[in-house]
Amino acid sequence: MDPSLRAREQTRAAAQRTQAAAILTIDVAALAENWRRLARIAAPGQCASVVKANAYGIGLEFALPALYGAGCRTFFVAQLAEGREARALLPQGDARIYVLNGLEPGADPGADYAGLRLAPAIGSASELARWAAFARRQGAPPAAAVHLDTGMNRLGFASLEALSAALAAAGESGVDLIMSHFVSSEEPANPLNDVQIARFTTARAAFPQLAASLANSSGLFLPQRPIFDLARPGYALYGGNPTPGKPNPVTPVVTLDVAIQQTRWIESGETCGYNGQWRAKRRTRLATLLAGYADGLPRTAGAVEGREGAEAIIAGRRCALVGRASMDLMIADVTELPETAAQPGDTARLFGEEIGIDQFAERCGTIGYSILTGLSRRYARRAADA
Repeated sequence: MDPSLRAREQTRAAAQRTQAAAILTIDVAALAENWRRLARIAAPGQCASVVKANAYGIGLEFALPALYGAGCRTFFVAQLAEGREARALLPQGDARIYVLNGLEPGADPGADYAGLRLAPAIGSASELARWAAFARRQGAPPAAAVHLDTGMNRLGFASLEALSAALAAAGESGVDLIMSHFVSSEEPANPLNDVQIARFTTARAAFPQLAASLANSSGLFLPQRPIFDLARPGYALYGGNPTPGKPNPVTPVVTLDVAIQQTRWIESGETCGYNGQWRAKRRTRLATLLAGYADGLPRTAGAVEGREGAEAIIAGRRCALVGRASMDLMIADVTELPETAAQPGDTARLFGEEIGIDQFAERCGTIGYSILTGLSRRYARRAADA
């Protein structure tokens, strides 16, 4: 049997077993290999994994065992609640977890962070004072990071002077890492990259005792190699292209297959979807798919008058999505397929190996990050070999 046909039959069988309208398949072997590939680029620095937003939508329960098994020992989440979930799945003593958003208001440094071996990425003098007051009472101060803003104007100490003053006032605080975040590392020619690298290099020199972390996924591929001691890739781990406009150096990790519920013929001049935004120019066969914007798919996925939309792979061929996506449904034009194809219970592949996450997102008018992190919990998730 043709491999692509076999894969479609396996997906249809999985959907029938789970009674799921859509199957999100996670290639954990590809995820692990992506980390190893990025770790080789980061060497001699270390390579962490950013697993915020439920591991960019694929599920912490899939991502953490695969990444730890590949050799990763440092992880970053965004929120304290994510840190709790990650620690429950990753209790190993050598697994370090940093919380990027810092010491959240009202949180207890001991019970909420240190007690779970979660290290906040502290970004203000008030946060550092709270943390240091707790840390000084401990026999060995628990780990924390400090975040220096070098251009994002979002989180972090606003200047090296402010950071230096806060650290001096705090005394022994357990801080072992200084970090910052790129604004435009996916644009190698953007002059702000050099500005940020220079600012961070100065900060690193001021605190030589601290490990230093700046590079995100795209930062790993900048010609300046601003990797320092610890790289923090996220998007690239999950198959997103960290080098827009160039071939993707990493392997796709997620595949989304959505079931067809119904097909119908409409005549030339008829419309489909809300507000009649797409009009058939010929007699057209449509397939209605069981996923929509409630599942994290953009309302703009389908073509409308004057704008092309995304495509899906159905019966081995690319078929245009048409009309505005609904909350739970979207529509594909399957006119070019044999009428025996694209039947209820068959599946449409929105993205995977054939259509990359970045290509799908671009045709929807958005970015791959948004597609991945918005992946609905309504999807039945399964490992590729399950």
